Amino acid sequence: MRQYLAVNRFGLGLRPNDPPMGDVSRWLAAQWDDFDPNPPALANLPSRSQLADAVLQLRALQQEGRAERRNAADANMATSTADSGASPPADSGTPPRPAASPEQRRARRALRDIYTGAAQARVHIALDSGTPFMERWVHFWSNHFAVSVDKIACLPFAGDFEFRAIRPNVRGSFLNLLRAAVFHPAMLLFLDQAQSVGPDSPLLARYANRRRQGGRQLGLNENLAREIMELHTLGVRSGYSQGDVTAFARALTGHSVAGLARGPARRLSAGTGAGESIFIDALHQPGGQRIMGRLYAQNGAAQADAILTDLASHPATARHIAHKLAVHFVADDPPPTLVQKLADAFGTSGGDLPTLARTLIHAPESWAASPAKFKTPWDWGISAMRALGIGPNSNMRLNIGLFDQLGQTIWRPGSPAGFADVAANWAGPAALADRVDAAERLCALGPAGAAAGQMGGNPNGLAARILADAIDAPTSSAIARADSAQQGMALTILSPIFLRR
Repeated sequence: MRQYLAVNRFGLGLRPNDPPMGDVSRWLAAQWDDFDPNPPALANLPSRSQLADAVLQLRALQQEGRAERRNAADANMATSTADSGASPPADSGTPPRPAASPEQRRARRALRDIYTGAAQARVHIALDSGTPFMERWVHFWSNHFAVSVDKIACLPFAGDFEFRAIRPNVRGSFLNLLRAAVFHPAMLLFLDQAQSVGPDSPLLARYANRRRQGGRQLGLNENLAREIMELHTLGVRSGYSQGDVTAFARALTGHSVAGLARGPARRLSAGTGAGESIFIDALHQPGGQRIMGRLYAQNGAAQADAILTDLASHPATARHIAHKLAVHFVADDPPPTLVQKLADAFGTSGGDLPTLARTLIHAPESWAASPAKFKTPWDWGISAMRALGIGPNSNMRLNIGLFDQLGQTIWRPGSPAGFADVAANWAGPAALADRVDAAERLCALGPAGAAAGQMGGNPNGLAARILADAIDAPTSSAIARADSAQQGMALTILSPIFLRR
C-alpha cells in the first residue's frame, strides 16, 4: 500500500512510463532538491505590466461606455422635457444592464485568454512533472492563500500569483511565503486592499469629510487583515478580537497595486510599473497599533511586516497550519498525534517548510491508513490523465475544461477560504456521475489507447501498474470482465481505490 499512497496521497498519481520508485521515503525526499520552481511551461507567460494593461484596457472601455450612456440619457431627458414642458420623470428603478460593445467583448476575451494560458501551464506542469510531491505541495499552499478569478481584476493575475509568489517560496520559511502571498497584486486586488485608506492618513486629511472619490467612499477596508488572521495564520477562535482585525487593517494601509487601485491610490502610484505591488505612504494610517496586547510602533510598511512576523511564529499559527496539512495529506479527521508532531516541527523550526515536509512524510501516522482521502476533482482529473498517459502535448484547452465540468474550475474557489479539502464537498451522486462522463471522454482519447498498448492491450496490466500495491481482487476481477480495453481503463480510474488517495 505504501507505493500507492506515496504517488497519490503525496503526489499526483503514476504515469505508465514512470520508473520504479524504490524506497518511497527516499523517492519523496529527493523531489525537494529536484523541484524546478520555474519550469519551461512558464517561460512565455505575460509580465505583470501586460496583465495590468489588459485590465486597464477593459476598464477604460467600460468607463467610455458609461460616459456615452450618461450623455445619451441626459440628451434624451432634455429633449423629452423640452417637448412636453413637464418636469423630468422620477427614477423608475435600475435600468437593465446594457450589452457590452464589441470592443469590450474583445477586451474581456483577452483577459480570459491570459487566464486560460496560465491554467494550461498549470495543467501542463502537473501532467509532465517528475516531482509530483512538490507539485502537490505547491497546490496546497496556493489553495491555502486562495485568490479567485470571480473578480475580473484577478482573472489575469491568478496564474502569476501561483507561479511567482507561491512556487518560488515553497521551500523556504512560512514567513517569506506569507509575505509573498499577501502582498502579491492578486491578493491585494482580490481582498480590496489596494484602495484601503487609513482614517487619519495624509490623504484623508485632505478630504476631511471623506467625500466620495471616483464613485467610491474613501476609507478603511478590513478584508485582508481578517483573512490573514482567520485563514492564513492564527485560525478562528484563536484569541484575536474584532479590534485586533481593525488595528491590523490600519497597519496594512498603504499596500496597493500600481495603476490598478481605485480612486486616488491610482494617481499616487503613478511612475511605478503598472501591476506591481507598491507601498503608498500617503494612504497609511500613522501611529502605533496594538494587536493581541502588543504595541507596534513602526512607521510605514515596517509596521505590517512586524505584525506578519509575529503572526507567522505564533503557536496558534503552528496549530492551524499543522491541522490543515494533516487534513490535506492524510485524513479528513487526522490523527491528533500527527497534528501535534507537525505543530511542534513548525514551532521548533521557526516555520521552516522543508522541516514540515520531512516531518509529514516520515511520520508513521501518514502511512498507517488505507487510502482515506477522497480525491478532489483536481486530484482525480490530474491523476486520471497521468494514468492514461495524457500528457502536456494533448488538447490542453479540453483538459482545463474538464475541471469546469467536474466543479473545480482552476483558481475559482469562490471565497478566500479556498477549495474544500474534505470528502463531503466532492463525493455526492451528481459529482460521481460527472466523473463517469469524464472518464469515458478521457479514455476515448488517443493517448489513453497508447497507455493500454504499453501494457499489451490488457487494461488489467494498466490497472496493476497504476494502482500498484493497492489493487485488490474485486477491482482486478471487475476490470477483467470489461467489454473492451477502453471500458477497462475507465473502470480503473473510477475504481473505489483510484477515487481515493
